[in-house]
This record gives sequence, C-alpha cells and structure tokens, in this order.
Amino acid sequence: MPQHNTTPRRAAFIGLGVMGYPMAGHLVRAGYAVTVYNRTAEKAARWVKETGGAAAPTPREAAAGADVVFACVGNDDDLRSVVLGPDGAFAGMKAGTVFVDHTTASALVERELAAEAQQRGFGWLDAPVSGGQAGAEKGCLTVFAGGDAAVLEAVLPVLEAYSAKVTHFGAAGSGQLAKMVNQICIAGCVEGLAEGLAFGMNAGLDMEKLLDALSGGAASSWQMVNRGRTMVEEKFDFGFALDWMRKDLGFALAEAGRNGSELPVTRAVAERYDRLSAAGDGRLDTSALIRLLPRPNAEESAAKPR
Repeated sequence: MPQHNTTPRRAAFIGLGVMGYPMAGHLVRAGYAVTVYNRTAEKAARWVKETGGAAAPTPREAAAGADVVFACVGNDDDLRSVVLGPDGAFAGMKAGTVFVDHTTASALVERELAAEAQQRGFGWLDAPVSGGQAGAEKGCLTVFAGGDAAVLEAVLPVLEAYSAKVTHFGAAGSGQLAKMVNQICIAGCVEGLAEGLAFGMNAGLDMEKLLDALSGGAASSWQMVNRGRTMVEEKFDFGFALDWMRKDLGFALAEAGRNGSELPVTRAVAERYDRLSAAGDGRLDTSALIRLLPRPNAEESAAKPR
C-alpha cells in the first residue's frame, strides 16, 4: 500500500455545487491551502473572492501538489470526467495523495476508481454525505466512508472541517451502500409525511397545532421538523432537488437487484419523483411529493387561526 501523508495541509476541491461550495470554504477556514476547480469558472472566481482560496482551470491543475483531493460532483459520468484523462485529477496527483469522493454515486464506480487509484499509488475513499445544504453550510455533515481504514485515519482531521460524524463501513463502495440506505429511509419518510399532512389538511385540522403535537412524539423526524411547515405552505424552491433524489434512488434500486433486496416503497416513491420531474419540477425539494396528493381542503386548513 502506498504511504500517505499523515498531516495533509494542501487540498484541492473539485465541484462547487450547493454542497461543495461551503465544504471547500470550511477547509480554508480550518487553515488548509485550498485550490478549487469548477466547471463554471465564474462560480470558482466568486468562491476565491469570498474565501481567499485559489482556483485552477482543470482538475489536473487543481490537484497538483495537493495532499488530499476532494470531489463533489453530479453522478458516475461526472466523476470519471474529473478523475480520469489528461486533464483529470489523477494526471496531476503525486504518489501518496488521497482522493476523497463526496459524490453520491454508484458503488460500482467507486470500486472501479479505487482500483485505478491503487495502481497509480493513490489512496481512495468513497465518502458520500448527508445533511443537505444546511449541513454543509454549518459544517455538520454526516460522512459515510468506504475504503482503507488507514487512509481514512490519515485524512480524518481534514474531513472534520465540515463534518459532525464520520463512520467507516469497510472496503471501497461501502460508503455508497450506506448512503443508499440513508436515501431509502428518507424516501419512505417523506412519502409518509406527505400523505399524513395531506390527510390532515383534507380533514380540516389546524396544521400548525398538528405539527407542534406530532413533532414531540413518535412520528417526529428530521423531515417533519425541517419540512413539515414548508410542505403545508407549498414552499419547495430550496433544499435537495428531487432530480438528485431520483438519481440516488436509481442507484439503490439497481444495487437491490444485485443483492436480492426488495424495495417496494422505494420503487413507488422513485416513480412518483419521475412524475414530478416529467412535469418540470425536477429542481424542487424532495418534499414536493405532497404536490401529487389531492388536498381539497388544504387552503381552508392552512388559513385556520393559530
């Protein structure tokens, strides 16, 4: 196994989306020298102006000289495009560098790229995160890690710049499998919450009182506390885009086909997200599931005195 730096100080971050942008900023504030790459150069320039970090025109140039390289991009194809090829990060990384992939991707691509990294003398961790944009901005993400335990230990102090909990699940790809469980659970929870809230509105209940009552009992969840009121108010232009959840659930359903799992609720919710996306709502928050449910008394219920 290649030797990895035990005290990384230089980092590269590839992908400045709603998650990567604040995560890379936390690294700068934690004292790391950070160079970023983003497909849209204007966004990288804005990040540099805000944080004092640096930007590079290609993943290869961003990764040059880094002790650890992070990525948080869209999907398997996006990940390969920023890792492989003459302008990919691998082309610029030195032996012993660790690549930490925060993309929510397939376990298959993680195993593929981990094997390639090992051949080149790099470390590789798949490390998808949970906590959403708010968690990224607050620096309190949950990280599901797969890969060599020694590699994770070497970069753990860096990960702690924006995470509240890091859990190692085993070999490459296992972090993605754990994230799939996370998304499966969320999908069922959001659908149940949507059905319950729609039922409450149709029954003419005071939804503010109902949410207050439910949030203190066994039905409470992160989704209820953080999305219940906005679902009742039909506010969905924020949060985690349902098209990204469709992608994540697709990975879970494909993996279920390989490991013999049955995911009837997940499959049904994925199909409901497909309907919303086909209607042009793919960028809305995942809580927009409630829009598919009939709510004849919704306005009357929401307007009741509080």
